[in-house]
Amino acid sequence: MITRHNLAEQLREYQIRTKHDWASASIFSSSSSFTSRVDVVIFVIWELIILAFLVLSAVSLYFRHMRLAFILICITLLLLVCMKVTKQIRLARKKKRRMLLPLSM
Repeated sequence: MITRHNLAEQLREYQIRTKHDWASASIFSSSSSFTSRVDVVIFVIWELIILAFLVLSAVSLYFRHMRLAFILICITLLLLVCMKVTKQIRLARKKKRRMLLPLSM
């Protein structure tokens, strides 16, 4: 029989298992909403790619290749938007998954 005590104990264990206090590794993030190491690794990779495109565009501006610099900056902005959208989708999925936890107290 499921009792209130058993449900509370299961909820407490679930919260302990899923709680992670990772430092925010994101330069472009306004809050630390990462919940796992996988999220941190994915967004660090995104940011390194964005940083590489910004450096390449600065180098191309230095050598006065305006078209190449403009294209690289556009790609960088597109990657930044993709990173933000991906982050929002992941957070929405995790929030939806959390809401599916049975709470019948």
